Amino acid sequence: MGDDSEWLKLPVDQKCEHKLWKARLSGYEEALKIFQKIKDEKSPEWSKFLGLIKKFVTDSNAVVQLKGLEAALVYVENAHVAGKTTGEVVSGVVSKVFNQPKAKAKELGIEICLMYIEIEKGEAVQEELLKGLDNKNPKIIVACIETLRKALSEFGSKIILLKPIIKVLPKLFESREKAVRDEAKLIAVEIYRWIRDALRPPLQNINSVQLKELEEEWVKLPTGAPKPTRFLRSQQELEAKLEQQQSAGGDAEGGGDDGDEVPQIDAYELLEAVEILSKLPKDFYDKIEAKKWQERKEALEAVEVLVKNPKLEAGDYADLVKALKKVVGKDTNVMLVALAAKCLTGLAVGLRKKFGQYAGHVVPTILEKFKEKKPQVVQALQEAIDAIFLTTTLQNISEDVLAVMDNKNPTIKQQTSLFIARSFRHCTASTLPKSLLKPFCAALLKHINDSAPEVRDAAFEALGTALKVVGEKAVNPFLADVDKLKLDKIKECSEKVELVHGKKAGLAADKKEFKPVPGRTAASGAAGDKDTKDISAPKPGLLKKAPTAKTGGPPKKGKPSAPGGAGNTGTKNKKALETKEIVEPELSMEICEEKASAVLPPTCIQLLDSSNWKERLACMEEFQKAVELMDRTEMPCQALVRMLAKKPGWKETNFQVMQMKLHIVALIAQKGNFSKTSAQVVLDGLVDKIGDVKCGNNAKEAMTAIAEACMLPWTAEQVMSMAFSQKNPKNQSETLNWLSNAIKEFGFSGLNVKAFISNVKTALAATNPAVRTSAITLLGVMYLYVGPSLRMFFEDEKPALLSQIDAEFEKMQGQSPPAPTRGISKHSTSGTEEGEDGDEPEDGGNDVVDLLPRTEISDKITSELVSKIGDKNWKIRKEGLDEVAGIINEAKFIQPNIGELPTALKGRLNDSNKILVQQTLNILQQLAVAMGPNIKQHVKNLGIPIITVLGDSKNNVRAAALGTVNAWAEQTGMKEWLEGEDLSEELKKENPFLRQELLGWLAEKLPTLRSTPTDLILCVPHLYSCLEDRNGDVRKKAQDALPFFMMHLGYEKMAKATGKLKPTSKDQVLAMLEKAKANMPAKPAAPAKATSKPMGGSAPAKFQPASAPVEDSVSSTIEAKSDPRKAKAPGVSSKVKSVQGKKVPSKTSLKEDEDKSGPIFIVVPNGKEQRMKDEKGLKVLKWNFTTPRDEYIEQLKTQMSSCVAKWLQDEMFHSDFQHHNKALAVMVDHLESEKEGVIGCLDLILKWLTLRFFDTNTSVLMKALEYLKLLFTLLSEEEYHLTENEASSFIPYLILKVGEPKDVIRKDVRAILNRMCLVYPASKMFPFIMEGTKSKNSKQRAECLEELGCLVESYGMNVCQPTPGKALKEIAIHIGDRDNAVRNAALNTIVTVYNVHGDQVFKLIGNLSEKDMSMLEERIKRSAKRPSTAPMKQVEEKPQRTQNISSNANMLRKGPAEDMSSKLNQARSMSGHPEAAQMVRREFQLDLDEIENDNGTVRCEMPELVQHKLDDIFEPVLIPEPKIRAVSPHFDDMHSNTASTINFIISQVASGDINTSIQALTQIDEVLRQEDKAEAMSGHIDQFLIATFMQLRLIYNTHMADEKLEKDEIIKLYSCIIGNMISLFQIESLAREASTGVLKDLMHGLITLMLDSRIEDLEEGQQVIRSVNLLVVKVLEKSDQTNILSALLVLLQDSLLATASSPKFSELVMKCLWRMVRLLPDTINSINLDRILLDIHIFMKVFPKEKLKQCKSEFPIRTLKTLLHTLCKLKGPKILDHLTMIDNKNESELEAHLCRMMKHSMDQTGSKSDKETEKGASRIDEKASKAKVNDFLAEIFKKIGSKENTKEGLAELYEYKKKYSDADIEPFLKNSSQFFQSYVERGLRVIEMEREGKGRIPTSTGISPQMEVTCVPPPTSTVSSIGNTNGEEVGPSVYLERLKILRQRCGLDNTKQDDRPPLTSLLSKPAIPPVASSTDMLHSKLSQLRESREQHQHSDLDSNQTHSAGTLTSSSSSTTNIDDLKKRLERIKSSRK
Repeated sequence: MGDDSEWLKLPVDQKCEHKLWKARLSGYEEALKIFQKIKDEKSPEWSKFLGLIKKFVTDSNAVVQLKGLEAALVYVENAHVAGKTTGEVVSGVVSKVFNQPKAKAKELGIEICLMYIEIEKGEAVQEELLKGLDNKNPKIIVACIETLRKALSEFGSKIILLKPIIKVLPKLFESREKAVRDEAKLIAVEIYRWIRDALRPPLQNINSVQLKELEEEWVKLPTGAPKPTRFLRSQQELEAKLEQQQSAGGDAEGGGDDGDEVPQIDAYELLEAVEILSKLPKDFYDKIEAKKWQERKEALEAVEVLVKNPKLEAGDYADLVKALKKVVGKDTNVMLVALAAKCLTGLAVGLRKKFGQYAGHVVPTILEKFKEKKPQVVQALQEAIDAIFLTTTLQNISEDVLAVMDNKNPTIKQQTSLFIARSFRHCTASTLPKSLLKPFCAALLKHINDSAPEVRDAAFEALGTALKVVGEKAVNPFLADVDKLKLDKIKECSEKVELVHGKKAGLAADKKEFKPVPGRTAASGAAGDKDTKDISAPKPGLLKKAPTAKTGGPPKKGKPSAPGGAGNTGTKNKKALETKEIVEPELSMEICEEKASAVLPPTCIQLLDSSNWKERLACMEEFQKAVELMDRTEMPCQALVRMLAKKPGWKETNFQVMQMKLHIVALIAQKGNFSKTSAQVVLDGLVDKIGDVKCGNNAKEAMTAIAEACMLPWTAEQVMSMAFSQKNPKNQSETLNWLSNAIKEFGFSGLNVKAFISNVKTALAATNPAVRTSAITLLGVMYLYVGPSLRMFFEDEKPALLSQIDAEFEKMQGQSPPAPTRGISKHSTSGTEEGEDGDEPEDGGNDVVDLLPRTEISDKITSELVSKIGDKNWKIRKEGLDEVAGIINEAKFIQPNIGELPTALKGRLNDSNKILVQQTLNILQQLAVAMGPNIKQHVKNLGIPIITVLGDSKNNVRAAALGTVNAWAEQTGMKEWLEGEDLSEELKKENPFLRQELLGWLAEKLPTLRSTPTDLILCVPHLYSCLEDRNGDVRKKAQDALPFFMMHLGYEKMAKATGKLKPTSKDQVLAMLEKAKANMPAKPAAPAKATSKPMGGSAPAKFQPASAPVEDSVSSTIEAKSDPRKAKAPGVSSKVKSVQGKKVPSKTSLKEDEDKSGPIFIVVPNGKEQRMKDEKGLKVLKWNFTTPRDEYIEQLKTQMSSCVAKWLQDEMFHSDFQHHNKALAVMVDHLESEKEGVIGCLDLILKWLTLRFFDTNTSVLMKALEYLKLLFTLLSEEEYHLTENEASSFIPYLILKVGEPKDVIRKDVRAILNRMCLVYPASKMFPFIMEGTKSKNSKQRAECLEELGCLVESYGMNVCQPTPGKALKEIAIHIGDRDNAVRNAALNTIVTVYNVHGDQVFKLIGNLSEKDMSMLEERIKRSAKRPSTAPMKQVEEKPQRTQNISSNANMLRKGPAEDMSSKLNQARSMSGHPEAAQMVRREFQLDLDEIENDNGTVRCEMPELVQHKLDDIFEPVLIPEPKIRAVSPHFDDMHSNTASTINFIISQVASGDINTSIQALTQIDEVLRQEDKAEAMSGHIDQFLIATFMQLRLIYNTHMADEKLEKDEIIKLYSCIIGNMISLFQIESLAREASTGVLKDLMHGLITLMLDSRIEDLEEGQQVIRSVNLLVVKVLEKSDQTNILSALLVLLQDSLLATASSPKFSELVMKCLWRMVRLLPDTINSINLDRILLDIHIFMKVFPKEKLKQCKSEFPIRTLKTLLHTLCKLKGPKILDHLTMIDNKNESELEAHLCRMMKHSMDQTGSKSDKETEKGASRIDEKASKAKVNDFLAEIFKKIGSKENTKEGLAELYEYKKKYSDADIEPFLKNSSQFFQSYVERGLRVIEMEREGKGRIPTSTGISPQMEVTCVPPPTSTVSSIGNTNGEEVGPSVYLERLKILRQRCGLDNTKQDDRPPLTSLLSKPAIPPVASSTDMLHSKLSQLRESREQHQHSDLDSNQTHSAGTLTSSSSSTTNIDDLKKRLERIKSSRK
């Protein structure tokens, strides 16, 4: 028993794992007790057992296992962490518990599974149980089914997903084991209980006996809807509530609940889609056209069988539908018509929403076919059209239906009305908006007066249904003229109607009417058969239909369908009032007198028509008093106004009486219940008086009051028609003026634009100018509401008039319409209705567009035209398209019926000829504009194919497609696009272009939507796959779009959708979701809705851009008018509670301070880079204009919306300048606190400020300049560097302001220009300022010239761009300017240059007129300064700049940061590369040029200053070691800052100090050798390789040349580097990360190393070279094959181009290529052939065959041929499909070559022809040598003389001399200058040295120009001026002298160096477009390096500064070593003494 007692002492968790069963039993028992005791579900105790629970349930001992199961059950029930164990425990239960013989064990197992479901882990449990069904052991299968059944029975079908269970049911029914079959039967019965008939279709194929048994069981089931009896944890309160109800005995919830539960499952969802198109009989299309009806019938029957499949796979059914449509429309045999209709029904049912795109074609045909009388045909057609209706929306087919309504045939009319009635039943108040209801009601009202009773009844039914769906309030306005009898009939019908959307109706549905709907249910059930045997089904069936019928809006929209429910703010009395108003009868005069005398004093009535005006006046006063005291209900308005109109009425001659009268009318209208009848009495008189000078205002006041009582639309219409039916122009113009004002006060809703427009046109044609002016003003006001479409009505006016109208519109642009201040209180209801439209914010606007006269063009779309568009010959296709464009152009506005055009155009969207695709896109764009919003119905069949075009490989085609999609979306809104699966299907395609364009588009559109259809969720899985796409741009776009998807779908839904992803992907995506959650923008819902309500839902919502500050205008108008009555208007007050002081209520909430507390700039990662890319790719407008047009402002606004706080943006783009001031004040406040944000949005801020420069308001300008000064100070402190983009979109506009008349502004601008030089190189500023000197404004010219002088003074001659000569010539032109100030400025500038540069100036200026020259000489004498003050200033002037340069990496982050005196600018400007050049501390840069130029007097400060700095510099060389050691531990930890640690270590690899570099390499090697850690290097590979080959260059150029260095050290460093690389290239996943540019430079470095003769001489050198050999092989095998192949091709091209490159180098590159060719058979499939062929194309473009043959070696041409031959052999003819990336295939012979290879076998012909051509070439050479020597040499010398081709020329000359050693080049040199001769000789010498291999510098262009410049200590302007001055003589002795000094310093021949950059950059431009040189990549990497550096270095700033020149110049090599500097300084000092 010894060991027994042992385990007793163990803790519980160890007992549970003990090998003795007793120990485990005891452990489980104790664990059970512990579990029962723990009260807190989050207690840490639970976590101890987390890993053991699986052992609890899978224990091998049956007795122990039982106890374990009990304990596990308690654990799962109570532990918070239990969910984590779900998968393993449930799979344990399935495999180890369900096979136990003990029933108890099985029960406990099932309980555990159910408990997991209760704690919300249902999906995981279900997954494991379904896996269990595949087990071989029948016991386990039975138990799994039983568990699923119990789960379903207890939790219900919402929690347990039925689709996967139903999928496996048929298999279970086929099982051999009876137990399994029985259990399957039980679960089938349980499933049926939940989803009823939806289960039938999936089980239709099981054994008929089993099916019969099931049917019997199903019948026995109770009919009530089942309810779950057990709930998830999150739903447990619900359970409690249910129990309470049951105990109370009521089942109130029942009704609501079943409504909730039943629609859950839709049979359709459970089915597998069947593909039928391929199964159509082969001869179907022939047969369907056959003459014999039997054959046609056979064809149709074949289709009928196929479409019986209840769910069909999506595909292109266009042809099939077309054929069926033809049968329905044209076939004479009615039986076949019915059959075809059945087929269409089947298609619609099986395809559902996917059939929607064909609906528009078929509906008119079916409706017109209703002329058939035969009941079976009619029934088939009814079923077809009902099924089709459910696949689309009423909106989409409304046009077609309405067109048929006017048909003469009564049957057609009747059936159409019945169809409308049935359709309405499927609608809700939100899917049946006013805009749709209006035309339908109008058409139906005609029908209720029809002669045929059946037509009338059908119309009543339809109207009744509409009434039921949207409520009386919405329908009543349309029924105004219907008499009582008919109105009652409509109401009666409405009561009978039963809606599909779950409304309980009084009576059962009228059978005949409802047949199609149950038919539909059954159809989707029993294989398309319309068998309605189960009459109990319609109820759930109908409900089930609900979600599918309308997937558009969220279910909440069901609510408003209660009568009156549409208006939430609804004022109930208003409705009663309105009906009363409408029917107020006209009273006779007697009754009026009677009524009036009851309320007015008797004298008043008697004196009304007194002849004495005073009596009349007194009478009016009494009248007024009486009216004021009357109560609203008692006031007989009509009687009173009739009294006023009584003789003399409106002919009153005394103006006082008249004024009084008019005032009383206003009072009555305001105080009484004033009806339209009363208004009719007075309006005529009012219009008559409106033009009266004295009474006009009173008349207007009365009109306004009437408008308020009777609604503006009606009043306005009356007034306008009255005004224009009389002749008085004054009245007309004043009426128009009144209307303009009234519209502003009342808003625009409900106005009949069309009626006004005809009046306005009359007014515009009037002879009286006042009338015309008023009309134009009215148009301006209407423009505010209607927008640009208003202009369409007036396009045929005279040009002069049109220009006036345009000018008025221009004035209104950018203004937002004021909020309505009148008419709100009464009519707010109508406002809400429009707001309720939800998806129709453009209601008002649409009205206007609807009014345009539209042309019917369907008759012009003939079948000939359609066949033309589809012709085989592209020219004919083009003709067809041209015709279509012509038709649309001519028609301007067209009706939506365009016949067969959509199918024809759709075919052209994938035309092989891209020009036609673009033309089609243009036509579609035209079509959208021409058709207006009606284009909606074509979205599915034409819009979605346009989206497909976004995947085109050609940029311009994609851009055109995007433009078209946007044009469509503008007309349709986004709802149509997002509905259905089409968009998600597009996103599913794995086309990177399509994905990035589509995601970009969605990211732009989604934020502007208030709501989206639920189908948006279908895009999410594809969005997730895009997040992990191979293509970086796709990933980027997907990340950008993520927050906007989340904005609509919510985080929970998005997170849930990750469930289907792989675990690794899931974690990544969830992390991104978290991030997106933080950036998620708010929905734009609130402001848009809130304002459209008070505005009466009027048009503004449409015509303002989404972000327009609508609400601002609400509040500001309230504030301005501050009328207490208006502030109370309910529409507004609901939103704007109170208007505090002057504050404008902010957008989203009234808690203003909270709202504005957040950051004003939101940092969007990579936002700025993306914007620059967009601008580069011309996706957006380039910021370049003379005055800012609206599109620029809009664009900026859109770009800002994502990164600037909403409220600030509203201030920034407000029309009032004070808001701009406010915005600037806020920006100044936040400048310091939000540096990151400011820098992130800098481009946008600067662009916004340029807009402010165009404002006329000085205060804004001053404030803007103030902000700019602070901004640039901040940027220079942050050491930020302006990008090219920022500079070019800002500086030119700032320079405009330098010519401002106000002195203080000019001063500010100059100060800003000065500060800008700290963040943007002066040499780049120079051209901008130079451009400013060309201005017409003389002040600007003078200031710019002065600024140029300052730049030269501060920074020396280097700033002069493009060359000092050109710049000075330009400046000198201004000496002759007519303005004195400009002349002076020009002279001063040139004097400044003279002071810096001495007499050289005169040469640079060139020839001046005598007068100018004498002025200049005079001025120079006067200034009498000695040259040489300049550079001194720099040190004093900008000291803070120097201090900050802690290391050159710092500078590199800024791009080419310009050091003040840096001569590097020179090198940079020559090389044409913006790469950062090597930065050397200023102390060493300062003086070189100066010292050499200047022999003037000594200033003693300078040596001291440098001396002082130098002392610090001698110490730091030893520092790096400890620093690196400190880093090392971090690196091993691999914790959070791994990336920055790696960055830091990588940056040290390139260090100039060998030890530092070796240490860094060892650390990286450690990581690479450990498999688990190597992953950390991922993402850093390019960076590491760049650092490595920089180190290789450093060794090659510097260390190897350094005598003092031990060569062993170098060998050690080499072996470290090579070892590291070999480790790296053994890890394939990392090796593949290396990009093309980097591989190219790496291979260049390695091959250069292999050829380095200096290494071979060392004793271990051979070993190094062998290792390099091995490494190169590894690189070739392991890198990404496309990248390495591409790199080698580019490298070969470069090496052949570089004349100085050794032939051996090219040979090695070719050997590498041969090796790659050998690998090709294995790697061909992983290679991106398109890219390789592009590289070959470029190679062949640069080296045409002739040029290749001139190479000394024949290898290059053979290599190329071998490569192409191998590719051809491997790919066959398919290779020609891979030329997609080549834009112009004719530029090289590639395509021709490939075609040739395809034709001939190259074996014989190839070699022969090669030899011949070679012979031929040599013959030509000989001829050339004899005959054309002179021409040849002349050509060469021409090249040498030209700036660009010098190098090439010299090389050719060298070759020539070598070949013909006796050639005489003397005659050519004789005529040239001494300087040119020595230049040529020197050049030849250099080449000779290189060819002999003496040159120390690797000379292939592979070394980036930047590096080559940096090999030289700060280069002076040596060669630049040679290059620049184009061979003008500049005193060669000066240069030769300087050259000697430099050569001597560097130990190498410098000309070659300085000369090469322009050549390389020149050659590499055409040659390497696709390969980014690695130095380009440096920029991105170096900013990372810098950050990591700072982290590790900030501890010791001082030392940082001191050794920044020495050790830390790591990224690029510095050859300056300290001894050398000391010596040089000594030399300088001594020479000065």
